[in-house]
Amino acid sequence: MKRETILVLDFGGQYTQLIARRIRELNVYSEIVDHSITPKEILARNAKGIIFSGGPHSVYDKGAFLSDPALLDIQVPILGICYGMQVITHQLAGEVLGAERREYGPATIELEKDPLFRDLGSQMDVWMNHADRIEKLPSGFRSIAGTSNSPIAAMRNKSGSIYGLQFHPEVVHTPRGKEILRNFVFEVCGCTADWTPASFIEETEVMIREKVKKGKILCALSGGVDSTVMAFLLKRGAGEALAPVFIDNGLLRWNEGEQVYNRLRAAGLDVRYYDASDFFLSKLEGVENPEEKRKAIGRAFVEIFERIASETPGLHYLAQGTLYPDVIESGGYRGTAQVIKTHHNLIDMIRTMKLELIEPFREIFKDEVRRIGAELGITQEILHRQPFPGPGLAVRCLGPVTKERLDLLRKADAVVKEEIVTAGLYRKIWQSFAVLLPIRSVGIMGDNRTYSNVVALRAVNSQDGMTADWARIPYDVLASISSRIVNEIPGINRVVYDITSKPPGTIEWE
Repeated sequence: MKRETILVLDFGGQYTQLIARRIRELNVYSEIVDHSITPKEILARNAKGIIFSGGPHSVYDKGAFLSDPALLDIQVPILGICYGMQVITHQLAGEVLGAERREYGPATIELEKDPLFRDLGSQMDVWMNHADRIEKLPSGFRSIAGTSNSPIAAMRNKSGSIYGLQFHPEVVHTPRGKEILRNFVFEVCGCTADWTPASFIEETEVMIREKVKKGKILCALSGGVDSTVMAFLLKRGAGEALAPVFIDNGLLRWNEGEQVYNRLRAAGLDVRYYDASDFFLSKLEGVENPEEKRKAIGRAFVEIFERIASETPGLHYLAQGTLYPDVIESGGYRGTAQVIKTHHNLIDMIRTMKLELIEPFREIFKDEVRRIGAELGITQEILHRQPFPGPGLAVRCLGPVTKERLDLLRKADAVVKEEIVTAGLYRKIWQSFAVLLPIRSVGIMGDNRTYSNVVALRAVNSQDGMTADWARIPYDVLASISSRIVNEIPGINRVVYDITSKPPGTIEWE
C-alpha cells in the first residue's frame, strides 16, 4: 500500500521547508516538490493533498513561478499559502494587485465558520508577509476570513476542495496556525496519522529484505547520529548481508577515530576500520575553495568505497546517511533551487559508481532520525551526539588544510567540547565547535609580541538544521573557553564568537 502524502509545491518561499515539517509533526508524510510538477506525477505519488507555498514573486511579474493550471482540476484538495493563494487566484481568472498598504507582521483576522477553521473561534492572530492582495475572487470562490486591510485573507471554492490563505499558518508567529494545517490535512484531505517512526522502520525493513537478494550492502559509518541509526535500521532487514565500514579520513576530532570505532563495536556492529587519513590529506593539498574541498572529499570517499568493493566479494549496494537538508542545500530536489553548499555525499561522481545507492534518510530531517533511533532502542549517548559534518574538520579549517593546522583546530575544538560539557550545556545546544580562520592577528603574551592564528567559536540552537539561531552561551563559559585556548595552545592568540543565525549564515563556515 502506498504511503499517504501531502505534497508541498515550492515556489521559492522562505518557509517552504517549514510547511513540510509542520505536516510531518502531525504524523502525516509530506514532501517538497518543484512547482512545475504535473498532475500525472502528483497522482502517481498518492497525494492526498497539495499545498502551494509562498514565494518571492508577484504573479504578474515576468518570469514569475506558476504551476500547471491543470492541477486545479484534479480531484485532490489544494491549500495555497500567501503567494500560493495568489497563484490559484491568478490562474482561475481572479485579480491580484499590489496592495496600497503592505502587510508585514502580526494581524488579527475575523473568521467565518468553515471546516478549515474548526474550533478556532471567530478571531485569530496571524502573521502576514505580503505586498499584493486579492482584489477579485475567482468565479465560484468566497472569502472566509479578512482584516481591515485584506478583506480576502482566506478563501475557498464552493466544493471546499481548494483553499487559500493570505497569511502564514506554518510560522510560530501564527500561534494556532498548526491547527489550521491539522484541519486541512484531516478534515479536508481525510488523511490518517500513519507517518510514525515505527511505520518508517517497518517500510524500510521490507525494502531492504527485497534489495539484499541482489547482494551485500556496504554501510558507510561516520559514528554520527545519522549513519549509526541507519546501520541499525538496515541491519534489521539485511542481517549478515550488511558490511559496516568506518573510514578514518584524517579530518576527525581529537582521538575520535578510536572512540567511534570502539563505540560502534560495543553497540553490536561488526565494523571494519579503514585508515585513509594520508590519502584524504593528499587530495586536499593546495585546495582552499570551500566547494572544491567538499567535492575533493566526496571524490576521495568514492575512490575508497570502490577500492573496498573490489576487495569484498558480493557487494552490490552503498548505504549512506544522506538527510533531507543535505539534499535541499545541494540543490537536489527542485529545478529552481540554488546550491548553498555541495554535500560530500551528493557529488555527481557518486551516482556513477558501480555500487547502487541506498539512502533511507534522504527525505528525513535530523530530529526524525533521532525519533527513529529511539524506536530502535539506540542509546541516548549516541542519539544526542552533536552533529558533525561529513567533510569533517576540512570545512572548519578555513584556507589550507594541512596536518599542522588540523592539529591546532583539534586541540581548540577539544577545549570547546570539554567546557560545554562541564557547563552542562552539551545537550542544550544543537552544535558547538571551533573554526580555525585563515588569518593571523597581533597579540601580546608576557612582554612579547605575538602574531598568531585566530579561532572562532560557533554554537547554535536548531530543530532540524534548516534554520538556526546563535546560542546565548553564558559569558563565564565563553571566558573560560577563550582563556584555555589562548593559554594552552601555542599558535593561537585570539578567540572570537560568531553570533550569526541561519539564515543568513550557514551553521558550518564552509
